[in-house]
Parts: sequence; structure tokens; C-alpha cells
Amino acid sequence: MARLNQGARLSPSKATAEFASDIDAFIAFMDLERGLSKNTRENYQRDLDQASSFLVKQGVKDWRTVTEDQAGSWLRHLSETGMASASLARKLTAMRVFARFLVRESIRPHDFTALLTGPKLSRRLPETLSAEEVIRLMQAPQGGDPPRLRDKALMELFYSSGLRVSELAGLNIQQVDLEQGFLRVFGKGSKERVVPVGGRASDALKIYLQSGRPHFVKQKTGSQLFLSNRGAALSRVRLWMIVQEYAKRAGIRKAVKPHLLRHSFATHLLSGGADLRAIQEMLGHASIATTQIYTSVESKRLLDHHAKFHPRNKTKL
Repeated sequence: MARLNQGARLSPSKATAEFASDIDAFIAFMDLERGLSKNTRENYQRDLDQASSFLVKQGVKDWRTVTEDQAGSWLRHLSETGMASASLARKLTAMRVFARFLVRESIRPHDFTALLTGPKLSRRLPETLSAEEVIRLMQAPQGGDPPRLRDKALMELFYSSGLRVSELAGLNIQQVDLEQGFLRVFGKGSKERVVPVGGRASDALKIYLQSGRPHFVKQKTGSQLFLSNRGAALSRVRLWMIVQEYAKRAGIRKAVKPHLLRHSFATHLLSGGADLRAIQEMLGHASIATTQIYTSVESKRLLDHHAKFHPRNKTKL
């Protein structure tokens, strides 16, 4: 069977019109009631459009008559095309949330996904920087010219507050309160959280705001915190290019990918004795289960140290 189109939204044909109207109602509900991010809504829309296209080809008329076997056949088809387990799990999640919506709105009497099982996912432990590597990275921007002041401030804040790269790129001056030592972040789903700003990050930001940022301001510049040479906000891509450039200068051989400083922030807090719930709040995780991955990172670090340094691991009986 040919691979289904996974691109933009399908134009509903006569056969898919019934499917499309329920999906549209669901997406509107998720937007208004749940405040999900645009990216999440688009993923739900694309996955459900893909499912409806498959079900129409199987002779299903609308979501009211979909059976568990028919929904399961869609997932099996995707698996047979070689789709990755993570993508399969995401599509099953979209269908589950949608099925519960249909029951809640009395569009159908029962959840047709209740007994469906998804692939088992093995979670990769996030790579982090060591404390020594972080020091080298933070010391890499040398000099007092505006670009260096900006780069030092953004990297110190990145690591100090554990922000997502999109959150860092979207920061405005009004969100930062250096007197009180915190900033307000609008994360996924436009959810606001308060995040501490460490002493070194606060100092670097004060110097940047006084002696660095004014040099980037142009006539149309707004209140964005980190500015490019054109006076606009630095993009997410440019932010990571800056971090990569300094990682190379600092002699860090690890692949500097998005979330690396965020992962390091969480892991180092946990190593220092911070409470997992506090870390969850600072990271903006909706579920504590997401934050618990860092306990695995810390456990692995301890095991590695034990294997390397404990004398009974080196002596044969």
C-alpha cells in the first residue's frame, strides 16, 4: 500500500467532509480551551487528516462509525511503511485525544482507542555539558564590544534559567526583573512561568543592557531583549549558531544541539540537590514524568563514576 501524504491539510472531498468537520471542531476546542501551541495543533490536524483519508479508503463514512479494529489497521499500516516508533506514538496520542473529545461532545458513545496500544519507546538520555565545560563556554566570549556583551549575556541567561531556545529568542525587556532576580516566560501553550536569574547572568545582562544593546537599536527596534545587527530580535537559528561558535572556541567536542544548555541546567541542579518538583516548575514541564528523565542522567553519572573509581571494580578475585 502506498505511503500516505503527510504534508499540508487535505482538501476534503465529499467522502471526507464528515471527517473534516469533526476534526475542525476538535482543533477549535484545543485552541480555545487548552491553549495548545500552533505546532501541536498543526500536528494534530495533519495526523487526523491522514487517518481520515485512510479510513475513507476502507469504506468508513464518518468518525461516528469508526471501530477499534479500523483505527488499529491505520496504525498497523503506518508501522508497515517503516514509520519510526516516536512518530507512531504521536499519531496514536492525537487519535486518543480526539476520540475522547468525540465522546465528551456526545458525537459517539464510546472511545474507539481505549484498547489500542502503541509502540514501546526507549527514551534516550539527554546529553549534557560538564560543569567544567560550562565554565569554558561561558568564558569564551572575550572582549567588551557590543556583540561579545550580548553573546555573553544570552549564554549566561540560557544556562542560568534553563530556557527553551524559542523562549530565549522571544524575550522582551519587560519580562526581565533584574532587581528581584527573575524573569517571566511564556512557554508552550502560552503558559506563563516565573524563572530565577542567577547572579552571573544578572550581572552580564545589566552590562549588556547598559553598554551593548543600545548599539544594536535601530529606528524600528521594539522591546526585544537580544538584538541582531539589524535591530531585530535574534532568531532561534542565529542563537544556536552563536552557542555553537563559542562551543568550538571553547574546545568542546560534543555536538552542540538545541536543548543542550537546558539539559545541563536541569542535570546540574539535580546533582546539586535541587528538588525535582522545583526543577519541573523552572523548566515548565506539564508532567513530572518529563522531568524524571534527568534522574536517569544523574544515576548514569554515578554509575560511571563508580565503575571508573571504585577499587573493587578494578581488582579481580
